[in-house]
Amino acid sequence: MEEIEIPTEHLHEQMKEKAEELMGKSEGKLSMYIAICTALMAVFAAIAGLLAGHFSNEAVIGQIKASDQWAFYQAKSIKAVIQSLQPQVAGVVRKAPEQIKKEEEEIKGKAQEFEKESAINLEKHSWLAKAVTFFQVAIAISAISILSGKTILWYIGILLALAGSTFFIIGLL
Repeated sequence: MEEIEIPTEHLHEQMKEKAEELMGKSEGKLSMYIAICTALMAVFAAIAGLLAGHFSNEAVIGQIKASDQWAFYQAKSIKAVIQSLQPQVAGVVRKAPEQIKKEEEEIKGKAQEFEKESAINLEKHSWLAKAVTFFQVAIAISAISILSGKTILWYIGILLALAGSTFFIIGLL
């Protein structure tokens, strides 16, 4: 019985030869470097996008918590005013105005803390969103560099990716 020759073996060999030929040329090496660089930019863009979304969500949650605390603060204040206007009812224990004021201050402090936390998260989101934008533009310019064969565009893409990296680092700090 004859062995059946698998045509993909020849195809594989031809692909290997072509890859080696391209790798031998400076254009092929440069295209490979640009492609690897572009892939790394895409990875950082994806990570920055995820983190930007996370900090945006945290900012919203912080603002909701702050709003809840402010509503609680207002309810306590209204309750204190109503209590001060009503005559003393036998058997009802009332809180001293000093204790009510202390509770209000604690609630107010929590609300302000949540607002600060929300603002910090929103600022981180903003920096990371800028990083994503720079990475995406860098990716597009790098892709154009590969298609056009113009190395200068790749250098511009690298500069934009470095700017994106700066925003990325600032957003994490």
